[in-house]
Amino acid sequence: MTEKTMTYQRTEYPRPQFQRKNWINLNGTWKFAFDDENMGESSQWHQDLTDSRDIQVPFTYETKASGIGEEKFHPYVWYQRSFDIPVEQIGKKVMLRFQASDYITKVWVNGVYIGSHVGGNAAFSFDISQAITTSEKNNLIVKVEDSDSCYQPRGKQRWKKDNFGCWYVQTTGIWQTVWLEFLENRNIEHVKMTPNIDTNTVAFDYSLAGNIDEQLRVDTLINFNGEKVKQFSFSPNRSTIRFEVDLFAEFNEWKVMYWSPEHPHLYDVTFSLYEADRLLDEVHSYFGMRKISIKDGQVLLNNRPVYQKLLLDQGYWQDSMLTPPSDEAMIEDIEKTLAMGFNGVRKHQKLEDERFLYWCDKKGLLVWSEMAATYEYSDQAVDNFTKEWLEIIHQHYNHPSIITWVPFNESWGVPNIATNKREQAFTESIYHLTKSLDPERPVIVNDGWEHTISDIITLHDYEEFGEKFFDRYKDKEAIVNNELSHNNHKYPFANGYEYKGQPIIISEYGGIAFNEGSGWGYGNQVESEEQFLRRYRSITNAIKEIPYITGYCYTQITDVQQEINGLLKEDRTPKIALEKIKEIND
Repeated sequence: MTEKTMTYQRTEYPRPQFQRKNWINLNGTWKFAFDDENMGESSQWHQDLTDSRDIQVPFTYETKASGIGEEKFHPYVWYQRSFDIPVEQIGKKVMLRFQASDYITKVWVNGVYIGSHVGGNAAFSFDISQAITTSEKNNLIVKVEDSDSCYQPRGKQRWKKDNFGCWYVQTTGIWQTVWLEFLENRNIEHVKMTPNIDTNTVAFDYSLAGNIDEQLRVDTLINFNGEKVKQFSFSPNRSTIRFEVDLFAEFNEWKVMYWSPEHPHLYDVTFSLYEADRLLDEVHSYFGMRKISIKDGQVLLNNRPVYQKLLLDQGYWQDSMLTPPSDEAMIEDIEKTLAMGFNGVRKHQKLEDERFLYWCDKKGLLVWSEMAATYEYSDQAVDNFTKEWLEIIHQHYNHPSIITWVPFNESWGVPNIATNKREQAFTESIYHLTKSLDPERPVIVNDGWEHTISDIITLHDYEEFGEKFFDRYKDKEAIVNNELSHNNHKYPFANGYEYKGQPIIISEYGGIAFNEGSGWGYGNQVESEEQFLRRYRSITNAIKEIPYITGYCYTQITDVQQEINGLLKEDRTPKIALEKIKEIND
């Protein structure tokens, strides 16, 4: 199939950790229009897009996969499609769900304004039940507003006309799956799952929607490899309720199966809500029994030190940019990462597709989950960032593969954090807010340098030569006491903060590029595989030889637009034999 005829379809259920049977995928061909003058609302475009072209959702107009492929920034875009309500779903609550849309999303159904959502990375939903019709097709219209503001979390999206540095073509509009779900008025809204391997228990925090009365019953069935482990029921007396369950069982000799990269064991769980004997709602999910903790300068996984060999992963694809083109494409990235001897990824400046995280859960790939950055500090930036970050923690909490939260990177959005008390207080507040929702996972505040309060100290250094690398970091006290700047005259700690025994990880290094005539990498470009491997071995071994450093993150898995320092090309063709990278990592 040639590039001109290549089409992509995202047909998978978008949220494997909270899956229902009654749903309709709304991806595919929609009508689409630019609205550069922002005249659409006053011109009643929410009734019908009369002048439009086709677009393939969930791919943004900037991508080839969308069928448009125009990279010029357009701040206002509109979408339209129709849908039917299946006969068997008539009378149920109809939920319209967006896995992600960037940045302000407004929705109309049959001309009725439904609501809006602000944020480009978090999932959101609307109850559209009161606006739908069952006698004819329903008309869905979506307007998305974006901007070049540095006060909104934008990650690696450029805010200038052209690409520059390590910032790439912007992402505008719907960029992850859109779907419908059909529910009873009383349903299971959410279940937060918290494992505890020290007690061999898992805690379930249930959130139920609708009226609570004595007729309701919640059943929970936990299986492992198809064999029942535990089953229990309760009659809720409030909409939020917590149960902690002992998983110790005789289904095998180990009693409880832990999740780790070597053995990514997952328990399946089904939540069922009944009214008397009538099934109202059923949700299929899973969880992993694993623990992340810190002790004596080490990160522990299941109470044992884990040396993290991470790969920086920005999650870009050649034809679809931030939107993964398929399940197979996500699996390919994960399997090639593992084949090169890495045990995790730092998802850099991107909140990744839920299905990517699902496959990391299944295949045992550790994940650092990093927020898309703002680039200027203001009250508005604080507000935008905080609201969306809290949504994201709630959305991704249950994934066992996520072992670290990274809300800030390289002082982006907090440019004067070294000395500015307001910016320091902001990062501290995000740290503590994160801990209030998830006290288990480490939180890294300002990955790279100028840390305030942080569970792990991370350093970025693109030194080319292993000997210099080793010499720079061999004296731990000089580094942690801010006596030496390690990168671009940056120090590990902001003013007023000091080292408190945290683990230390080199969370960006390498970035080696081949001399290919265009694009850039870090340092001098190499001419051959032999030169690449010599340099990769030298700097990687230097890190391994420094006893207090507990892991590293190499930049990066693939080329991204003008940045050509990937181990793979944009089309995922390896530049170096994967086993040669693995040999050095091992």
